[in-house]
Amino acid sequence: MADEQFPAAQTALEEYESIEQQMAQPEVWSNPDAMRKLGRRQAQLGTIVSAYRNWRNIMDDLAAAQEMAAEDPDFEEEAKRLEAELPEAEEKLRTALIPRDPDDARDVIMEIKAGAGGEEAALFAGDLLRMYMRYAEKRGWSVTIQSENSTELGGVKDVQLAIRAKGNPSPEDGVWASLKYEGGVHRVQRIPVTESQGRIQTSAAGVLVFPEADEDDDEIEIDPKDLKIDIFMSSGPGGQSVNTTYSAVRMTHIPTGIVVSMQDEKSQIQNRAAALRVLKSRLLAMKHEQEAAEAADMRHSQVRSLDRSERIRTYNFPENRIVDHRTNYKAYNLDAVLDGDLQAVIDSDIQADEAQRLANQQAE
Repeated sequence: MADEQFPAAQTALEEYESIEQQMAQPEVWSNPDAMRKLGRRQAQLGTIVSAYRNWRNIMDDLAAAQEMAAEDPDFEEEAKRLEAELPEAEEKLRTALIPRDPDDARDVIMEIKAGAGGEEAALFAGDLLRMYMRYAEKRGWSVTIQSENSTELGGVKDVQLAIRAKGNPSPEDGVWASLKYEGGVHRVQRIPVTESQGRIQTSAAGVLVFPEADEDDDEIEIDPKDLKIDIFMSSGPGGQSVNTTYSAVRMTHIPTGIVVSMQDEKSQIQNRAAALRVLKSRLLAMKHEQEAAEAADMRHSQVRSLDRSERIRTYNFPENRIVDHRTNYKAYNLDAVLDGDLQAVIDSDIQADEAQRLANQQAE
C-alpha cells in the first residue's frame, strides 16, 4: 500500500486535506490570523502532497496497466513507460520529505551595519541595501525600511528593513528560504571615493537576518513587565531632528538585553507596535537557534562581529568579481549582482544546504 511505503507522506496528505476543510469553515476564513497560520502550514505541506499524489497516480496507473497487459498487449508498452517514470517520481517524493527549516515560508527582518572602513564601509552598506531592495523587487517581494541611520555622503551606518512575500508562498519560495544565507560579514575591495591616491581599500559591512514573527505568534510570549521602553525625538542624518514630537521608541527586553529602536513610523503607537514585532522576531530567532544548537544542527552562522576575517562573501570591484567563501562560488558579474541579480549566488548556498540535509537524512 502507498501509505505503508511512505507513511510520512500519507500523514502530510491527511493534514493537508484537514486544513482545506478548516479553511472552508466560515469562522476560519473570516479570521485573517487563523487563515494566515493555516495558509502557511498548507504551503509547507504542498510540495510533499504534490509529489506524493504524482507518485501515487503513477503507482495506481502502473498496477492497472500491468493487470490489463495480460489481455491487451498494448498495455505492455504503457506499463514500461510508467515503470520508467517511477524512479524519478519516487526520488522527487523522497527529496520533498527531507525535513526543511520550519521558518522557510516566513518573511524576514534584515539589519545591515557598516563595519571597519569608516565612510567607505558606510557607502558599501548602502550598496548592499540597494542590492537587497532590487533583489526583492525581482522576486515580487515588498520592502519596508523600519529604521535608517545614514551619512552625509549617502552611506548607511545602519539600517533595518522588513522584506515580505505576498500571500502564503511555498517554503522553497519564502523570503527566509533565500535570504537566511545572507547573514554574516560582507567584505568589499575597491578604490574609495575618498581615496586620492587610487589605492584599493578593504572594508566590511555586517548583515543580520532573522525570520519575522507574526503579531499573534504563540511561539513567543513577552511579559510587559520584562520591557523597558524609552521615548525620544526622531532624528535624521547627522543627528538633525526630523520632527518635533517624541515619537521614536527604544524597547529593551530586560531578560535578554535585546534593544530595538524604531523611529520611522508616523506615531509613537506605530513605532511601539513595530518595535514589539521586531523584538518578537529576534526572540523567535534566538529560540530556534538554541533549539538547533541543542540538536547540533545549526542552520547557518550569523554575524558575530564585524571583524573582516569572518567574511562570508567578498565583492572585488577592480575585477568585477564576487566570491562566496562558504560554497566557493565565483563569478565576474559583480555589477549585475549589485543590481539585484543575486539568485545564482544564493542558489549555491541553497544547493549546499540541501546536499547537507540529504546527507544527514541518509546517515540516520
